[in-house]
Amino acid sequence: MIKQNLVANNTYTLKDPDHDEIKDGYQLRWVGKSYAKLQENLLPETVIVPDSTHNSQDQNRYSQNLFLTGDNLEVLKHLEHAYTGKVDMIYIDPPYNTGSDGFVYNDDFRFTDEQLRETLGLTDEEVKRIKNIYGKSSHSAWLTFMYPRLKIAKKLLKDSGVIFVSIDDNEQANLKLLMDEVFNESSFVSQLPRITTIKGKNDEKLIAQSHDYVMIYSRIEALNRNKEFSSITRYKLEDAKGKYYAEATLDSVSLPYSKSLDFPIVFNSKTFMPITYNGKKISWRWSPDLVEFGKKEDLIVEKNGRLYTKTYLEYEIAKDKKGKYTLERKEIGGTYRSQMLFDYKYSNNEASSALAQLNIPFSYSKPASLISKLISLLPQNSDTTILDFFAGSGTTAHAVMDLNHLEGGNRRYILCTLDEKVKEGGEAEKAGYKTIDEIARERIKRAAKQIGDTSGFRHYRFVKPSVKTLEQIEDFDPKATKLLPDDMVTPFSEDSLTGKGNKSGIDTIITTWLIDDGYDFTTTPTPLHLAGYTAYYAPEIARVYLISGENWTKESCKALLNKLGKNEISVNAIVVYSYSFGFTELTELRNNLKANLDGKPELIERY
Repeated sequence: MIKQNLVANNTYTLKDPDHDEIKDGYQLRWVGKSYAKLQENLLPETVIVPDSTHNSQDQNRYSQNLFLTGDNLEVLKHLEHAYTGKVDMIYIDPPYNTGSDGFVYNDDFRFTDEQLRETLGLTDEEVKRIKNIYGKSSHSAWLTFMYPRLKIAKKLLKDSGVIFVSIDDNEQANLKLLMDEVFNESSFVSQLPRITTIKGKNDEKLIAQSHDYVMIYSRIEALNRNKEFSSITRYKLEDAKGKYYAEATLDSVSLPYSKSLDFPIVFNSKTFMPITYNGKKISWRWSPDLVEFGKKEDLIVEKNGRLYTKTYLEYEIAKDKKGKYTLERKEIGGTYRSQMLFDYKYSNNEASSALAQLNIPFSYSKPASLISKLISLLPQNSDTTILDFFAGSGTTAHAVMDLNHLEGGNRRYILCTLDEKVKEGGEAEKAGYKTIDEIARERIKRAAKQIGDTSGFRHYRFVKPSVKTLEQIEDFDPKATKLLPDDMVTPFSEDSLTGKGNKSGIDTIITTWLIDDGYDFTTTPTPLHLAGYTAYYAPEIARVYLISGENWTKESCKALLNKLGKNEISVNAIVVYSYSFGFTELTELRNNLKANLDGKPELIERY
């Protein structure tokens, strides 16, 4: 697991200094580009640590939503293994590099000068220039920071996927050229101006800046038509508000059950309750307040003994400044207008107001209405996976929950943010928050409660093991007949790596393996008892994991072989954490599998 990554990272070569513009054609060049390319291709140095307390809660246990705490480059490298070609939409709000937003390029530069010279084919002067961007906020530093993240992001997108990037004038020009190179300039869709504030910034000397931009890249055909216009034939019914369809049930089978959303609805002199689906109770997707609004505005209909909601061609449900539900006109036509984000509801003022309602202390957030609007641009947006790896206060999650609540969709979010410390003496610290990711998670919880969303989220931390653990891993001899003198499972525990939580490192090791092997976070092995030893079995992928060597005996080996021989479990591979097992024990298991089961299933020994 870790040792393999260490070896690979130390021996990786990339002799491509990007000096030959004639051969390679037109491209953006900057100090640090070759190093940025190297960063993209290095394996992650972190392990994935489940938040055991949070993830064990009922609404979070099987949630499809993910909140990932850690350096987003490390997170993206892990996601690349399991989520390549699986993400429908990416929205990011990276640092604008204004000089006041706190951006500086920080990198541990784990390569020596000699390694950088040999790996990248650089001169001493070029190595010096690359290392000089450390701690800086120059254009080169910003581009070096963004390049590997965008390169991996492209891999995660489906062929039909779309990426939206917020930016302002400080790096807009550089970002456009960088996006052209990474995503191909033919994939450029538009650069939409977005209103930030009506008056602009007070410190501007000549022209008060009142807008920034959202840059869009996708297959051109994926976004060049208004989805409502292109699918107008779907709206076969009509009333005083115009054309509509009523295909979404008010009770939701896609969301976890919520007691607060299980209440009687009196409609047309009848009382309705959510149905029971596959023997399980489900609940409404609308809160009591929204139901009353829907009844008042004639947005609910009865069909075949169930309640359905209307979806209008020209109207959509929204909230006003006071948080009250309202109906707003949609943008209808053959194409979208480039000024679509110049409505005040997409401004930073609206974001501040929404956070104030939730009592969340966070500055410079984007409004949920902006993300909702961008999601609505997708041709098929009701069952999508949306990634935000500059998650900030968690606005993207808020927008996804809002849309699912209003439209009955099954959108899923993946959020990533740093556990960056809040400003000392600031409002966040006074409110009891220690890190930015704490604020984001709390914002999601409060927004979910306000909306009536019960989908929850699973939380994982991406943490680099201690120096001592890494040294032991590097020095480990797989041919040793004895176990390592130190326990090599506990150092990967939630408690060891984060200072709180589960004291066993088994979940961390298995989770990291699963993601790096290409399986997503829904794969959850269960305990498998073998004569006093606990292994872990994942039937979805037909694998058994042997992590701790404690309590492993010949009887345990025999019990495993019996289960395999009698076909009690279907197994394609047995994965062993070899640091916990001696050479003799591994040899015994290997020989028994070969002798009794003709070498099947495969034995995978991880170091």
